[in-house]
Amino acid sequence: MPLGRRLTETIMATYQFDKLFTPEEANELIPRLSALIRDLQAAANRLRVAADEITEADPTMAELDLGAMLERSPHLKVIANEMASVAAQIESFGCYLKDIDRGLLDFPFETGGEVAFLCWQYGEPQVLAWHSIEEGFGGRRPLPGAPKPWLN
Repeated sequence: MPLGRRLTETIMATYQFDKLFTPEEANELIPRLSALIRDLQAAANRLRVAADEITEADPTMAELDLGAMLERSPHLKVIANEMASVAAQIESFGCYLKDIDRGLLDFPFETGGEVAFLCWQYGEPQVLAWHSIEEGFGGRRPLPGAPKPWLN
């Protein structure tokens, strides 16, 4: 496991979360969060397309990291700022955006006296799974009563 990921997990495992969710509380947010994830994914796609167009027109731009590319292209910076705004809206609910493309969100909750994460993926009808802080998405376990076909 990469050092950065281990460090993040160590910090998260000892972090005092402002809010712990129940599955019901997380599910109440899913309609709003679905719309925000859809907006964020659309903006990410626009950013990729625009970046590809820029690098096709000027191949030297492909050598730049994203930050430098954003500085040289105000159009890209506008899209990136839009993405940052939507991501901030998502996290303002108390959940954590884990992956834009997959639409993964984690909601801190308590199970068995330990803090873990309820895990929701864009397209799922509700929160169906949870995982420990250390395991992440790969360690998802179904919540009681969760329909199995939805779990990855």
